[in-house]
Amino acid sequence: MTSPLPLAIAALAAVAAGAVNALAGGGTLITFPTLTALGLPAVDANVTNTIAVAPGHLGATLAQKRDLAGQRGRLLRLVPSALAGGLVGGLLLLFTTERLFRQLVPWLILLASALLAVQEPLRAWLLKRLGRGGHASHEALAVLPVFAASVYGGYFGAGLSVIVLAALGLLVEDTLTRLNATKQAVGFAANTAAAALFVFSGHVHWTFAAVMAVGAVAGGALGGRLAGRVRPATLRAVVVSVGVAVGLVYLLRR
Repeated sequence: MTSPLPLAIAALAAVAAGAVNALAGGGTLITFPTLTALGLPAVDANVTNTIAVAPGHLGATLAQKRDLAGQRGRLLRLVPSALAGGLVGGLLLLFTTERLFRQLVPWLILLASALLAVQEPLRAWLLKRLGRGGHASHEALAVLPVFAASVYGGYFGAGLSVIVLAALGLLVEDTLTRLNATKQAVGFAANTAAAALFVFSGHVHWTFAAVMAVGAVAGGALGGRLAGRVRPATLRAVVVSVGVAVGLVYLLRR
């Protein structure tokens, strides 16, 4: 039976991650290292984290329900691709040995940190590009990069939204607000597919997952209240710095 102190630490990390996700993104860069520091094997920590953050993905998707209106055809094309990609990524994780995954962890964390770092410049570039209008829409082609991004999402997940938004912005002609909503639906689908697979994997530490799910939801609500008081760019820079530091620590410990 897990003692109260590790559970409290995991719950607090989830609260912080939920708030960070609501304000800037990158919450996994807090929760995953916390779980490994608490003694969970790397694969178990990743699987447990995926289960724990699933309610947050649902909440983010429902929050943008209005912007998903009129996108039924697009979602019918992209969501199955995201589900398939998330399932493939989850299967790849479950067939990855603990030793190999530990070797990959530093690079996955550094990649996620890099994706988070380019999120705001990417958003600014997409706003400029989409604002000009007139570029051709290749929506059918978006199925392939969404599938590839979802494989990554099912395997590790941090930074998935940045990849998906970039693919949508390049291939689909629409407003950034509506593409953001599509991105949330794609991320929710990929995460749900992987989480559904992980439920039966034997790698989930359910007590941690339960307290972290509650913490993440509470953190998301807290992040909503802090919006306007905390600069997302500043918070993002802090999370990126922490992510890089954690990635380097993992790299040096290999």
